[in-house]
Amino acid sequence: MNQLVESSTTTQRVSRVQAPLVDSVSCYCKVDSGLKTVVGARKFVPGSKLCIQPDINPNAHRSKNSRRERTRVQPPLLPGLPDELAIACLIRVPRVEHSKLRLVCKRWYRLLSGNFFYSLRRSLGMAEEWVYVIKRDRDGRISLHAFDPIYQLWQSLPPVPGEYSEALGFGCAVLSGCHLYLFGGRDPLKGSMRRVIFYNARTNKWHRAPDMPRKRHLFGSCVINNCLYVAGGECEGIQRTLRSAEVYDPNRNRWSFISEMTTAMVPFIGVVHNGTWFLKGLGSNRNVICESYSQETDTWTPVSNGMVNGWRNPSISLNGQLYALDCQDGCKLKVYDRATDS
Repeated sequence: MNQLVESSTTTQRVSRVQAPLVDSVSCYCKVDSGLKTVVGARKFVPGSKLCIQPDINPNAHRSKNSRRERTRVQPPLLPGLPDELAIACLIRVPRVEHSKLRLVCKRWYRLLSGNFFYSLRRSLGMAEEWVYVIKRDRDGRISLHAFDPIYQLWQSLPPVPGEYSEALGFGCAVLSGCHLYLFGGRDPLKGSMRRVIFYNARTNKWHRAPDMPRKRHLFGSCVINNCLYVAGGECEGIQRTLRSAEVYDPNRNRWSFISEMTTAMVPFIGVVHNGTWFLKGLGSNRNVICESYSQETDTWTPVSNGMVNGWRNPSISLNGQLYALDCQDGCKLKVYDRATDS
């Protein structure tokens, strides 16, 4: 598109100017189609940024700008306060009340369902950790409950999806700090499952995740670097005890196979200690075996040292020390001594 431009009041010089590409959203000069020159346009729209493209549809710009104006003009989070101060107030509300805050309006729901709100609470030392418990009733149906240790309150989670209401031998883990996963297991009617679901603590809802590559139940699982690992277990078929292992990366939202265990195993206990995953369980011949997995080298290694010889009860690794319960009712707590290997 070419345009004649008046360059001087005394000398008229005509040149051909190639019209620059102008963003149709930002270009709304209201130039009347009857005005042929930029000078004429300046008289019509004084002080405005000029556009030398005559074929502009004003209606299209009005609709886009009206949508933008509607986006800009939205009610504040708290009337009379800038949003920054409103957020500073809302992040101080105890977590036990967050379910009520989500019901106030859409803006509050979006705020409390996003990463920014809880990341800010964590950075300011306001994050509150809850204890989640899975309960099975006399009819075999499971339900989940959350305990607030600060206010000593219990809350019931929404009912689990139907496929897990009576499941057995499934895994449970927390990823990303707010997603509680249930995976694998055995349905009393359909057998072993590949199904994966998770509960989002920010939205108080259950969601689906990609299925595991293999069906399995009674397997071992752990979390390393915010990735979910599963290994061993059982599945219906000729090779009932499994050697295969898999990892789920929530950032990529996909499962991948990792190296197989050296021996098929149905784990009955496991722990991550100093970056290494230890599993102890029953082999195909019902003999007790133990293996360790290194995430850095993707290798499994048989273990037979003193750490695993006396390892029978639930354990946890804390600040570089490995602790384990020492009797059935949990009346004692013992710690592993690397120097004496006991």
